[in-house]
Amino acid sequence: MTAVAAPPRAAGRNGTSSLTGTGELARLALRRDRYFLPAWLYVLTAVIASTAYSFKGLYPTGPERAALAASLRGNPSMTALAGPVYGDSLGALTTWKVGLAAAVGAALMGIFTVIRHTRADEEAGRLELVGSTVLGRQAALAASLVVAFGACLVLAVLIAAAMIFLGLPAGGGLALGAAIGLTGAVFAAVAAVSAQLSDSARASRGIAGGVLGLAYLLRTVGDAGSGLSWLSWASPLGWAERLRPFAGERWWVAGLSLVAAATLTGAACLLAARRDLAAGLLPSRPGRARAPGWLRSPSALAWQLQRVSLLWWTFGFAATGAVLGASAKGIGATLNSAQAREFIIRLGGRSGLIDAYFAALIVVLGVTAAAYGVAAALRPRGEESEQRAELVLATPTGRIRWVAGHLVIAAVGTAVLLGAAGVLAGLAYGLRTGDVATQLPRLVGAALAQVPAAWLMAGIAVAATGLAPRMAVPVSWTALGVIALLTLVGPTLRLPQWVMDISPFTHVPKLPGGSFTVSPLLWLAGIAVVLAVAGLAGLRRRDLS
Repeated sequence: MTAVAAPPRAAGRNGTSSLTGTGELARLALRRDRYFLPAWLYVLTAVIASTAYSFKGLYPTGPERAALAASLRGNPSMTALAGPVYGDSLGALTTWKVGLAAAVGAALMGIFTVIRHTRADEEAGRLELVGSTVLGRQAALAASLVVAFGACLVLAVLIAAAMIFLGLPAGGGLALGAAIGLTGAVFAAVAAVSAQLSDSARASRGIAGGVLGLAYLLRTVGDAGSGLSWLSWASPLGWAERLRPFAGERWWVAGLSLVAAATLTGAACLLAARRDLAAGLLPSRPGRARAPGWLRSPSALAWQLQRVSLLWWTFGFAATGAVLGASAKGIGATLNSAQAREFIIRLGGRSGLIDAYFAALIVVLGVTAAAYGVAAALRPRGEESEQRAELVLATPTGRIRWVAGHLVIAAVGTAVLLGAAGVLAGLAYGLRTGDVATQLPRLVGAALAQVPAAWLMAGIAVAATGLAPRMAVPVSWTALGVIALLTLVGPTLRLPQWVMDISPFTHVPKLPGGSFTVSPLLWLAGIAVVLAVAGLAGLRRRDLS
């Protein structure tokens, strides 16, 4: 159990405010998140800054940028995927390219931060321990929101500073930072409400994540030009787009996010005052009196715990593959800049522009699938830290058998995600070109070739769990962040080859179109196995928790 510093006792119980102890709990939360929050801030800022820097080299002239913007406006698939293009400046194109992804990242940062310090602490019994001192009823909720809102503010400032440092207009940089930071604040407030509704951290994250998914769906339908553009105004992600950084900023749109965050925060406070500690306002559904026959093994339990997550990830990969496949046919008109074509070729190979385009984007999918693999491989560590693993291991089940089910899901799930993306991309592109029989196997094979590299990242998570459990989460996600930056930004920065070789994705054949060699894939898979075995050996010998 994480050590908790008790807030100072008040002079008398009658003088205790509902916010007593908020400052102390906020400082404790910042200490607990000293690795988690800086990693989020660094990755989100680095993605935006590196994209702006790459656009400077890819589209150095105004006419090239104007032609790119015009081609993007005529591509409904790209608009649905990344949002509308409101301008042809470097800042506007950067906003189109990564603004939505950064806003989603900020939303996830806010959700995870708030629920970790509210519902998760209640579920683990930490808030009950702290509440035995003089602590205000709203202190934990207030402290979590102070930390989450503060992180969003810091993120907004960092993004604005990065854009200004790169020579872009200050007003646009401030607007982009505000759009992303305010999105994170809105969903932090959504998480504060969801933490009052459910009695478990997992369900609270599911509710908040469902709201985020609905917001993304509304924005996608509204941006797709289907006559339902008003739906984008019903989504906080749509508000971030319509603030229009670097394209005639409309600052009044930021007021929508401020009002939403304030309203949801007030609602969360009212709900928190009307429920008991460790209880949720929504009734929890009791489980079966007897477990089904198939739920008798650790592997079945692992599947029960991870199946919903795998389903949603698969849906997201399939949808992304369909959009990428549908938009590939007109990619030549979109990549009107020689520098942009060269970038795609550097990242995806020299086998033709469309093949290079697919290869480049499949690499991005491979890195994203690695994120799923890392999360699935870290699930046993989460079960251990929340003391549920002890209940399983109190039975005749051994540690290796307990972890094995999660590792199988991490390995097979990664392949399922990439396979789903490859199938939908092959079908979409094949239907547009009238050659499904050729394109489907080519793109499925290209996607599955990324699997060993993704497995290696999951292997790092397993090794960290077994050998350095307290550092497993920061080590695993930091390693993935570094590899992602090397893989996706390295070609733009023209990093030395020995630096690029650190990334396992550098060694994957550039498919479709490139020459296929099986030896690097075997090496990557072998290293992943060695890392997993080292982690399992460490797990057998160390104490739990």
